[in-house]
Amino acid sequence: MASSVSPLSPSFFSLLLILISTSFAAAGNFNNDVDIIWGDGRGKIVNNGQLLTLSLDKSSGSGFQSKNQFLFGRIDMQIKLVSGNSAGTVTAYYLSSQGAAHDEIDFEFLGNLTGDPYIVHTNVYTQGKGNREMQFYLWFDPTKDFHTYSILWNPSHIVFYVDGTPIREFKNLAATKGVPYPNNQAMRLYSSLWDAEDWATRGGLVKTDWNQAPFMAGFRNLNADGCVQGPLASSSSCGSKAWMNQALDAESLKKMKWVQSNYMVYNYCSDVKRFPQGLPPECSAK
Repeated sequence: MASSVSPLSPSFFSLLLILISTSFAAAGNFNNDVDIIWGDGRGKIVNNGQLLTLSLDKSSGSGFQSKNQFLFGRIDMQIKLVSGNSAGTVTAYYLSSQGAAHDEIDFEFLGNLTGDPYIVHTNVYTQGKGNREMQFYLWFDPTKDFHTYSILWNPSHIVFYVDGTPIREFKNLAATKGVPYPNNQAMRLYSSLWDAEDWATRGGLVKTDWNQAPFMAGFRNLNADGCVQGPLASSSSCGSKAWMNQALDAESLKKMKWVQSNYMVYNYCSDVKRFPQGLPPECSAK
């Protein structure tokens, strides 16, 4: 039997009403597309499947996963992050396969003190190995409104987008550099809101203020356009999808350089102290 959820504060209900009252563009329906997999009722699908909310209190966070699993795809979702003093919280949005040698493509939003910017933490795991972190500040307040965070994953590269602007590219260098690339393990989409006060904010120096709980993040307009794998997959090929061959043109590369020049706060490919024997091979690729 599921345990009862701790009492929710008036501010929680106020934010929920604000989220529900927002107009929605056409997109998928959370009732059809995802399952809430943990949280004892702290994750909720409302507004006829158009809005999903996750909450976190001292007892538990919450999370969901996609019903489908994909091998390559373009995933877009709008997220409104935890407002106010969000230090210690992490809102995760990622693709992952299963097992010790899993592949994973990560967005993680690291909360901060009121008024300080969120850090967007990105990582790519291949065959169970990560350590490819790149972190950015955002050029807007991600708690005031919904913004679109996207993952493009095709046979050539992985691209992380914020509101259509690319912030990071991870190329398929398996043939030229021997760097493993995620191209044979199907992944599900996952998202969660959880407590990571031991590391999330300034390396764990700033702890979660539980007087602010429950914390809440909102999700809408999930569009998961991928090559569906498994027994429910259709027999049609997704090779004709535009994103399967989508590359970064000159304008996109210019935008990505602008983000990395102005908003990047950590790049593993610049951390020579961390890799005294030499930077990973993908770091020298052009």
